[in-house]
Amino acid sequence: MLEFQFSAHRGSFHLDVACRLASDWTVVFGPSGAGKSTLLRLLAGLDREAYRKPLHAHVVLDDLTLTDTANRIWLKPGHRQTALVAQQPALFPHMSVAANIAYGLAHLDRAGRAQRVGEMLALVGAEEFDRRRPQELSGGQTQRIALARALATKPRLLLLDEPFSALDGSASDALLARLQLWLGQNNVQTVLATHEAPDAFATDAEVALLREGRLAAFGPAAQVLAAERERLLDRLVAP
Repeated sequence: MLEFQFSAHRGSFHLDVACRLASDWTVVFGPSGAGKSTLLRLLAGLDREAYRKPLHAHVVLDDLTLTDTANRIWLKPGHRQTALVAQQPALFPHMSVAANIAYGLAHLDRAGRAQRVGEMLALVGAEEFDRRRPQELSGGQTQRIALARALATKPRLLLLDEPFSALDGSASDALLARLQLWLGQNNVQTVLATHEAPDAFATDAEVALLREGRLAAFGPAAQVLAAERERLLDRLVAP
């Protein structure tokens, strides 16, 4: 269970949202500028403005409170048991793919790290890229490796910000199916931010609809995105 409440200003934009996510998989849906990325960065504790500007926030993940007693100053990201895969993955350019994935696995011995890296590469379908450097990868390959690195630490909460934008439809669907199975087996709660309605329908997720920094609707995808579904069907049958 993930419960959060935010009231934050970013320039002229105001994010004011509160929600309780009980589902293992939730899609945050909305157009560009709705506040999806801001919400995920706040949940991950990676929004630098949160350290400098007044912010009302309260976040609870299962039995773990992720904000301090003032409800303004974030705990250190490393204590949050969360992982964020951003729209523009930032891999370490001087490290191989395998070393990037193993970066957060210092608590494992060498054999354990190698095993975990192999498992993650297989999960995202990138076994042959283990010795490559990030600059040798395509956009879609980079997204796969960023996802593998995030999963390697087995976080309690996974935040995905348009993570499959560089993959074609069939590759995205196949990866999404494997990912959902793995996340369910490892009890990882997931929040996926997207403006692509098919992502919500494919995962049979609960959907939080954001509009201009506000929660406009929340519930099953078929209900919340009924109008969006009709628009997509009309496009498919249009001459």
